[in-house]
Amino acid sequence: MQDDLLERARQDSGLTQDEVARRAHTSRPTLSAYEHGRKSPTLATTRRLLEATGHDLEAVPRVEFRHHATARGPGLWVPDRLWRLPVRRALATLTLPLHLNWSEPGRTSDLSDRGRRARVYEVVLREGTPDDIRSIIDGALLVDLWDDLVLPRAVRSAWDPVIRAELGVDAS
Repeated sequence: MQDDLLERARQDSGLTQDEVARRAHTSRPTLSAYEHGRKSPTLATTRRLLEATGHDLEAVPRVEFRHHATARGPGLWVPDRLWRLPVRRALATLTLPLHLNWSEPGRTSDLSDRGRRARVYEVVLREGTPDDIRSIIDGALLVDLWDDLVLPRAVRSAWDPVIRAELGVDAS
């Protein structure tokens, strides 16, 4: 997992192994060994390598999903907290997977358009898996849209405590 983290951070930064190695004061073969899991860097080394790519090493709360049964259908998934996506991903143009958009396969949605983002969020909240929800929904953007979303009562009541907790509003 750590090797994947280092490689993803490097690729996200657009830097080569040579550039990251130089910035982190290590060798390219050593960096390659870390990225491919042949060597394990210390926590301090991992931090230094991530900083060389413009990333921070930080602990973030784990998001856990609970399945909620509904009167109809397969039920829905609800997290215990919200999260933020990188801006580029939160406002991307995306094609929903077939299991979420079976009626119009291949249709794209521009998430930078608030109205289109609302329609996508409605589908994902109703029918998405934890992976769909985690990769498409941005917590702050969801909170911003919450009152405008057209959702079945079961979806709204299952998600409302999470939204209220994020806003610091008493759930009673």
